Amino acid sequence: MNPQDSGVYRPSDLVLLRGAIREMASGAGVGILFAGLVQGSALTITEFFGTRTGSLKDLFVRPGEGVGGRALAQARPMAVADYLDSGHITHQHDEAVRPEGLRMMVALPVLVDGAVRGVIYAANRASASTGDRITAELVTGTTKIARELEIRDEVDRRVALLQLNAAQPQAFEDYDLVEAVRFAHAELLAVSRTADDPALVVRIQHVMAQLDGSAALASQPGGAAAGQNGWPASSIADRFGPAPQLTRRELEVLAQVGLGCSYAETARRLMLQPVTVKGYMKSIIMKLGVHSRTEAVAAARRHRILP
Repeated sequence: MNPQDSGVYRPSDLVLLRGAIREMASGAGVGILFAGLVQGSALTITEFFGTRTGSLKDLFVRPGEGVGGRALAQARPMAVADYLDSGHITHQHDEAVRPEGLRMMVALPVLVDGAVRGVIYAANRASASTGDRITAELVTGTTKIARELEIRDEVDRRVALLQLNAAQPQAFEDYDLVEAVRFAHAELLAVSRTADDPALVVRIQHVMAQLDGSAALASQPGGAAAGQNGWPASSIADRFGPAPQLTRRELEVLAQVGLGCSYAETARRLMLQPVTVKGYMKSIIMKLGVHSRTEAVAAARRHRILP
């Protein structure tokens, strides 16, 4: 089945946020909640519960501005007992806050993979400190939203990989066989790192060259000279430019990501920390001159770095 016809579409993240603040309002016992998603580096407040006016609608909050801007900039919860009288925040948005009569306010960032994807505000119209129970309920709510966004991101990534695979000309008609070849290639790449026998490593690299098709290119008339990791380079470079030089560890990480593994899955398979895997992927993306993991896998396959 064509992945584009699979019916897998991402639901609205705004609808998710809207439902979440209603649930949080009843659980935490806070009368007013409002929230927004981050686009680029700034936040736009679009979802409300318990407000009386439209003064906060579509409020644009930059990093560092007010309570929410500080939560956005510092990626941690921020709170004030009396918003308008607080000396710990900037006051660019006082004219939007004042009509609602808001005083106590807390802003909680929604963190996904270390990045702030949204901010949820809870407020009351009386000056007070945020109690431990209320804070715990709010943190639980934002954690649930973050987890749902993480799942949606992972589904999007895997669907994108399926679409990429479907769009590429395949050397085999059997899709399962292609995936088996890619899995074997990734496993061999990881095994070659731990092998102590140089002759065995050479044999493994030879098999990998057979799997990714570079050995066939090298055997053609005027075939390419050996390139990265002993794989031919010049005939591919004529079509796509020179292949970026990835380290052995970067190749291992990219091969696992090419199978559809998340950072956490890749880390488990290669006995690394997820943050380390993320660091390798940042380097890979930069070297390949692309903008995402999916594009990195596509570029690596064009260069025959991966099968």
